[in-house]
Amino acid sequence: MTSPRLPRRTLVAGLPAVALAGCSAGDGAQTSAAPGSSPEDDLGGAEPAEAPEPSADPAGIVAEAGYAAEGLVYDPPTGLLAVGVRRPDRVLVLDPESLVVRRSVQVAGTVRHLGRTGRGGTVLVPNEADDTLLEVDLRTGGTRSTPVGHVPHDAAGTTDGELLVADEFGGSLTVVRDGEVVHTFEDLEQPGGVVAAGRLALVVDVGAFTVTSYDLDRLERVARLPAGDGPTHGVLPAEGRLAVSDTRGERLLLYSVDPLEQVGEIALPGSPYGLAGDTEAGLAWVTLTALNEVVGVDATGDTPREVARHPTVRQPNTVAAEPGSSTIWVASRTDGVVQRIPR
Repeated sequence: MTSPRLPRRTLVAGLPAVALAGCSAGDGAQTSAAPGSSPEDDLGGAEPAEAPEPSADPAGIVAEAGYAAEGLVYDPPTGLLAVGVRRPDRVLVLDPESLVVRRSVQVAGTVRHLGRTGRGGTVLVPNEADDTLLEVDLRTGGTRSTPVGHVPHDAAGTTDGELLVADEFGGSLTVVRDGEVVHTFEDLEQPGGVVAAGRLALVVDVGAFTVTSYDLDRLERVARLPAGDGPTHGVLPAEGRLAVSDTRGERLLLYSVDPLEQVGEIALPGSPYGLAGDTEAGLAWVTLTALNEVVGVDATGDTPREVARHPTVRQPNTVAAEPGSSTIWVASRTDGVVQRIPR
């Protein structure tokens, strides 16, 4: 088993220091911290690299989507693909094979990342501009909006019906059920990614460089561990496994979910950022924004290994995967297109 590497925090000249809020461990919580670290050492949340012009033709097919295409979700129950675009902000529902737009749903706010409910059929839009979570029915285009915390960045749904919202600049995780907030965890610094794993919520804190698990039945924190030098997102690539993109540290971190422990990692130079999980194949798909590439990583064991690599469209910030098929989709925030890479 690989022991978790502690964050390397170095103050960069000319950058303002960001204060790291202190968190108490709480009853039964496991906490690991970087010895000798201080608030002045924190660099803040990592960001994807600014992608260069592609040096290779993108694999598969490419189709126009819309300005700043970024959020991307494949929904197995409906067999539909959703992408978020801007100017105006809307969610486009696409045919996953032809990439033809079947439906356009306008959003009053900001579309960036998209999530999916645990039962499927509904896309989640964390609306950073007006602090709401929007649910979009893929079949009908119907919507429901719920006020959540400040600047919601990511969202995920449990199979039992809860919706989990990472409020990036609210320092909180909001739990929503049936359009109502039922609980708020307020012990985070800058939550950027959230994953639902059974009755656990897993949160990637991009400001504190940690990953935290919460019990949704007891409504309490279970564990908190280091998550590299600049983590951004998380995904479930296999049963009982959490993969986290350490964007600044240029690696993919692999954790067991229950108990939360780091079990492995793989170096992925090129600013790994966007993630998609294929639990049927045991794969984590990772976009490398500095290289315009996407990499498939086998995450079934404790030693993750690369099994596929494809050239992508420029600025591949997001990726989606069809479970068990090895078919993936990539969105280009720079060129406003969606790419389909078949098996």
